[in-house]
Amino acid sequence: QVQLVESGGGSVQPGGSLRLSCAASGIIFTLYTMGWYRQAPGKQRELVATITARGNSNYADSRQGRFTISRDNAKNTVDLQMSSLEPEDTAVYYCNALKTTGIPGNYWGRGTQVTVSS
Repeated sequence: QVQLVESGGGSVQPGGSLRLSCAASGIIFTLYTMGWYRQAPGKQRELVATITARGNSNYADSRQGRFTISRDNAKNTVDLQMSSLEPEDTAVYYCNALKTTGIPGNYWGRGTQVTVSS
């Protein structure tokens, strides 16, 4: 059974920082590109960042420079370090595991709430 469990969400003031973590189980972690997505109220889910097993990362333009994605293949975890947070970053953040070679796989965590407010 595949599980992606997010943690680290919470409330923070504008300009603050948060670190999200996602622990994966039930998959061969190094076969998956891991990613973080977010969904704000009334909006579609959107990409935040992805990282391949080799560590190649990709960011949505508005997040590059403020957010850093990283993964630990030994621990089956992927983190998202967020800094200079803005109210517009308020959303539910979801962890994703995507495999497009061989037998495909696309899995989602349940999400963790991030609220940026003064």
